[in-house]
Amino acid sequence: MDRNRRAEKASSRPGEKTGTSAQLQKLDRATGRISLAVFFLLSASAPARADAPMAYTVGFGARNFPVVNLLWALLIVSLLVILIVTGLVIAGVLRPRDVPRSTDPRLVPLERPERGLAWIYIGTAISAAVLVGAAIWTFSTLAAVSGPPRDAKVKIHVIGHQWWWEVRYDSDDTSRIFTTANEIHIPAGEPVRVELSSVDVIHSFWVPQLSGKTDLIPGQRNDTWIEADRPGTYRGQCGEYCGLQHAHMALAVIAEQPAQFQSWWTHQLEGPPASQTETVAAGETNFIAKCGICHAVRGTTAGGRLGPDLSHLMTRQTIAAGTLPNTPGYLSGWIADPQHIKPGNLMPLLDLSGAQLAAIRQFLENLK
Repeated sequence: MDRNRRAEKASSRPGEKTGTSAQLQKLDRATGRISLAVFFLLSASAPARADAPMAYTVGFGARNFPVVNLLWALLIVSLLVILIVTGLVIAGVLRPRDVPRSTDPRLVPLERPERGLAWIYIGTAISAAVLVGAAIWTFSTLAAVSGPPRDAKVKIHVIGHQWWWEVRYDSDDTSRIFTTANEIHIPAGEPVRVELSSVDVIHSFWVPQLSGKTDLIPGQRNDTWIEADRPGTYRGQCGEYCGLQHAHMALAVIAEQPAQFQSWWTHQLEGPPASQTETVAAGETNFIAKCGICHAVRGTTAGGRLGPDLSHLMTRQTIAAGTLPNTPGYLSGWIADPQHIKPGNLMPLLDLSGAQLAAIRQFLENLK
């Protein structure tokens, strides 16, 4: 069985400084700051990437632009307030006193400047203006992102499970309704309405580059919406602690050009290709017998609802809700011993022979 291993990243140590002069040290610091600034600028302007970490300081869409602008504005204002207050405190400490120092430690010199209260009035007025302005901006931003700017043509129902995401694409045409798992495809540049619910505990739908957090509550349906202004892959995560494998409950939102998205939708409605080898045919038989009670594959008699729908599994980037890359080796390891990789999940340890495992894996590899 393949074990879950992480590739070690090669690292290089910075070279030691050859000079000790202050000028060289200042130049080195300045170069580092410039490089860091260029890195952040390039990162902010680059397209969204599947391997990029989640970040809430950048936004990619109409839902998140106002929130990110508010975040940076409040951060800058807060830093300015800290600098101003710090400067006034330092100025007050260093300000020379006209009152002579007393040699008696029990006597504290007292000074009553004529315009001392003016500082209090000015400071109170400025603080109140900043707080009121921040509150107005915050409420206006909440109102602006409460609903999509126009009717959403795509509606998705996301259902939280321990610890994976069920995703159902709704349509007025019932023949075009289908279910997938852990990856959400959306058309770039269009708002998408997302209906949220849970079958077990409270989860939280969070794709920070596209939207804020919205809870999935058992017995209740909540609505949110997302929009990506450019194609790319945006990482999401359950934002509410939901049990042992909460950290391994990730999702990916993949934004595509509208035409490409429609092609993907149509392809999802298709069944699996015909089994071209005896091994794949045997794998389908074993899958239906061993896995079909929990998992579904469109076009076969496997119709389980307890686990993720595995139709077109090999078109997904990861397995086990973002826990592992979707490769034949990791897929074999997940089927053979899911509890070793993701302890506590509801997938049981199957009693499979080596031949059965290989056949089931080949059948799943055929689901493209």
